Amino acid sequence: MRIALDAMGGDFAPQVNIDGAMQAVQAHPELEIVLVGDRAEIESRLSASGYSGAQIHVAAAEGFIGMEEKPTEAMRRKPRNSIAVCWQLMASREVEAVVSAGNTGGVVASGLRTRLFLKGIKRPGIAVALPTLHGRAVLMDVGANPGARPEHLLQYALIGRIYARELLGIAEPRVGLMNIGSEEGKGTDLVRETHDLIIASPLKNSYIGNVEGRGLYSGEADVIICEGFVGNVVLKVSEGMATMMLQAVSRDILQAVDADRERVGAKFKSITRNYEYNEVGGAPLLGVDGICLICHGSSDARSIANALRGAQTLKSHRVNAHIVEELGATACV
Repeated sequence: MRIALDAMGGDFAPQVNIDGAMQAVQAHPELEIVLVGDRAEIESRLSASGYSGAQIHVAAAEGFIGMEEKPTEAMRRKPRNSIAVCWQLMASREVEAVVSAGNTGGVVASGLRTRLFLKGIKRPGIAVALPTLHGRAVLMDVGANPGARPEHLLQYALIGRIYARELLGIAEPRVGLMNIGSEEGKGTDLVRETHDLIIASPLKNSYIGNVEGRGLYSGEADVIICEGFVGNVVLKVSEGMATMMLQAVSRDILQAVDADRERVGAKFKSITRNYEYNEVGGAPLLGVDGICLICHGSSDARSIANALRGAQTLKSHRVNAHIVEELGATACV
């Protein structure tokens, strides 16, 4: 599998991306990585690392979209930026996937500009698999589409079910709609109209209705859908809360068991890995004709390597083929 990696994306680029690519190809010899960015800098760092294999290539780009930049303005000023070149490589079928820890808006906007959508998809969305009391649940969309329409959320319900079934191994995923209350009739016009659409669709038998925010982590549903603004806020609040809670609990436990501090600390670290984004790698932008994973801006090399491996997993589970098949069989979606 050949993957374009945005070498200039992320808080610690390009070194963590180069290191992550080297980790990935060492563990997975069948991978080829195209590092996209400043050719001279990338080649210099590769040479300094001692890498001399044939699995990592370099493609030149002109600049990148910074985390603080407005994507549309940056794309106009730098049409050959690193993430745009990644998408161009996928559009021309020179790579099968794009991975970036760069500006999320830039990644999504560049993808939308290519119009590289799967047949029948109205608007791609970002999915994340979050831990719950009963395993994991898919939350979609978490930032690609803040101006979603009811028909977009209906498609996210179908796409989210496929992702939960194929990647999480849930045979019959239950779908919930993020809302401020579980009662029917609550929420904004968008939420109420989406509710009515789902009930009238072939997905109605998988639909459990409205789910409040606290229902996400209690495992009320296997797939929870929402528009991108709400989803992104939920995701960021969750990250902050998880970090605070784990640090506080770790501190208190270690103080209480001072005599066996090292063993308990190691055990606690193994537990917390279930909640670290670096273990997951990246969140897929689902609905594009290809594979795109968006990584956390502060990703380290391990996270980048895991995202590259995640692209392989999406391919091997034929997620895109399942989306096209089920959209075609569900005409009203």
